[in-house]
Amino acid sequence: MSRRVSIGLIQMRCGNDPAANLAHAAELTEQAADRGASVICLPELFRTPYFCKSEDHQAFQLAEPVPGPTTETFERIARRKNVTVLVSVFEKRTKGLYHNTLAVVDRSSGFVGRYRKMHIPDDPLYYEKFYFTPGDLGFQAFDTADTRVGTLICWDQWYPEAARLTAMRGAEILFYPTAIGWLPSEKAERGEAQHEAWELVQRSHAVANGCYSVAVNRIGFEAAPSSSWDEGIEFWGGSFVAGPDGAILARAPSDEEAVLVLELDLGQLDRLRTEWPFLRDRRIDAYGDLTRRFID
Repeated sequence: MSRRVSIGLIQMRCGNDPAANLAHAAELTEQAADRGASVICLPELFRTPYFCKSEDHQAFQLAEPVPGPTTETFERIARRKNVTVLVSVFEKRTKGLYHNTLAVVDRSSGFVGRYRKMHIPDDPLYYEKFYFTPGDLGFQAFDTADTRVGTLICWDQWYPEAARLTAMRGAEILFYPTAIGWLPSEKAERGEAQHEAWELVQRSHAVANGCYSVAVNRIGFEAAPSSSWDEGIEFWGGSFVAGPDGAILARAPSDEEAVLVLELDLGQLDRLRTEWPFLRDRRIDAYGDLTRRFID
């Protein structure tokens, strides 16, 4: 039996005013819903510029509880538009404890759960370990009216273990809200290879797990504080959807805001998992060493 779901990807530019960003994200989400999307994903930390470009204690003032004001905004949209929205939030769990969190807001149930980013990077202009405690909820999948979605975040997208464990929880679509781009000084020499690797690894997750993979990025140049770096990040957009055969089904531009709406055929998953029985042939008796840091 054919099963289909329409998904929406919100690729946006993030300015300095959190209230304006929230209002703009809400407007784009409603546009996606009006075009038929039933599961809509926003980019990572869309309420603000990407503040992890420096280590600044003042940035903790941007955090909020989950559920809280941002999720409540999208709860109202979800009810009114009869959709599910995946909402990225800088979560204040308690005093001194913060997470990079993806909240699932459903049409009838409101806030239904959260995923806390498991893999936390620490690289030039990506100083996330200063801000975020690694997730403690494990890998998550949530039922919506039309499908079961896997919720992952940005740096998680490089790890096959994360995709596998999320798919093993029944996820039919892996969503990766993202904030990724080029350091301008590296773009000419390494930019094309970096972007290709980013797409390639997520396409491979779709193939290896027989599911869809969805990356939702921001766009625009965001300067770094002069005290910590001499340039900034050029977020490369390029939000995309990969099918279970690895094919790119839709891709947003690199330098413009975009609302992508795409219907996915979930019936393909059973067919491809049967023809490419990777789950059947996994040697689960032989993978114990995956829990080790390295095999010396």
